[in-house]
Order: sequence, then structure tokens, then C-alpha cells
Amino acid sequence: MEINWLIVGWLIDMILNGFVWLIIAAISLSLIDVTDKWTRKALKWMDKADTLIRKFTDDAFEWIQKKNLNIIASIVLLIIFGVLAQFGIIPKLIT
Repeated sequence: MEINWLIVGWLIDMILNGFVWLIIAAISLSLIDVTDKWTRKALKWMDKADTLIRKFTDDAFEWIQKKNLNIIASIVLLIIFGVLAQFGIIPKLIT
């Protein structure tokens, strides 16, 4: 009986490829789990920062309205819109 070395090589190749893909899948799943935890923490931090920024902005505008300070209100709005434009959240109107 003659051994077909082509089929033996093909079988060895398939087995080794299977082990390599198993290792790649195990590493990928563990990385996805770690990055998922990081993403959740980042989203929680972003939510806290957003809440603080919104509260500060609300309080600042209420204070400005109570004091009737239109010039300060316009400067604050200019700064806020400038920051938002730099981050690309709103499009720049003047280039």
C-alpha cells in the first residue's frame, strides 16, 4: 500500500491551521473583553463629564441672565461655539 503524501501534508496543514486559528480566536476574545471593559469605563467617565459641563453651563447662563450681563454671555457663547467647532461637533461657519 502506497502512502499519498499529498493528502498527509494536506491533513497536517489543516490541523496546524486549526490550532493557529484557535489560538488567534482565544487571544482576540480576551482582547475584546478587556477593551469592552475599557469602553464601558470611558463611557461612564464621558457621561459624568458631560453632566458636569452641562450643569456648569446652565448655572453660568442663569447667573448671566440674573445679572443681565449680555457682553459676558456673548463671550461665553463665542468660546463654547469655538470649542465645538474645533472638535468638529459643529461645522465651522467662517474658514
